[in-house]
Amino acid sequence: MQEKKSGVYLSLILAMIFWAFSFVWVKEVYLVYGPLTTVFFRLIIASVLLILFAFLTGKLVKIDRKDLSTFVLLSLFEPFLYFLGESYGLMYVSSTVGAIIIATIPLFSPLAASRFHGEKISIRTFIGILLSFFGVSIVVFDSSFNLTASPVGIVLEFVAVLSAIGYIVILKKLAIKYNPTSIITYQNLLGIIYFLPLWLIFEYHDFSSIPFDFPAFAGIVKLAVFASCIAFIFYAHSVKRLGINSVNIFINIIPVFTALLAWYILDEPLTIRKLIGIVVVISGLLLAQIKLKKSTERILVIQQDGGR
Repeated sequence: MQEKKSGVYLSLILAMIFWAFSFVWVKEVYLVYGPLTTVFFRLIIASVLLILFAFLTGKLVKIDRKDLSTFVLLSLFEPFLYFLGESYGLMYVSSTVGAIIIATIPLFSPLAASRFHGEKISIRTFIGILLSFFGVSIVVFDSSFNLTASPVGIVLEFVAVLSAIGYIVILKKLAIKYNPTSIITYQNLLGIIYFLPLWLIFEYHDFSSIPFDFPAFAGIVKLAVFASCIAFIFYAHSVKRLGINSVNIFINIIPVFTALLAWYILDEPLTIRKLIGIVVVISGLLLAQIKLKKSTERILVIQQDGGR
């Protein structure tokens, strides 16, 4: 049992690492392609891979007609609204700031889990979440409580956060009936339909008028394979074993990895203030995880990337 639990935590940490990389890969892709192009082709590639995986494993469940409207609403929140907020937000803020804002999802998701899913919020978990959010604030604000990042970018990133919470609430009904692979596959396919008109109107001309850039497109492929496929599956498996609140606390690790990756790959400054914020975030995570009771809730939450 302990070995199995260790495997769950390993898959969860790998998911967080892949999502941390996604904030860096997005910045690299943006040097050539726009946000809509990035998301549109990311979803196409991820959908093709997931469909192949689903057919090979026999895990693709056909959608019941009565559930179609729920899937449509689910996909509206994520990937559509989530990616609009996150992708455009990253045009105005650094990879680290974007990842830190996405890390506030655990601050709100327990409220949604309590209200709609019946999961209880322990005092230890609540204090740990607040402590982690304080760590986020250290990075976003300076010593005079002035924003150190673009207000537009911050608002857009919080649009992604709220979309993720809406996604979690809508997902409850579908999670009981459909497996992770089916949900991810269908939400990505519907996401393509949502993004297609916007891409044709705003970015198709630019995309078709520039030469194909292999390094930038390779970044889109990495986003699709690791962030939109593998990380999703690992995350979904972890939620089934550990519960929403326990797993979502680990989202706070994403800005930690992102800050280090952005410093190493993108040369983003890694200041003392950021380091202090990272330490506070980790402290909150550890506090919330200590002596947590094993969750018996079978809710499946499949949170996209983030950068979610």
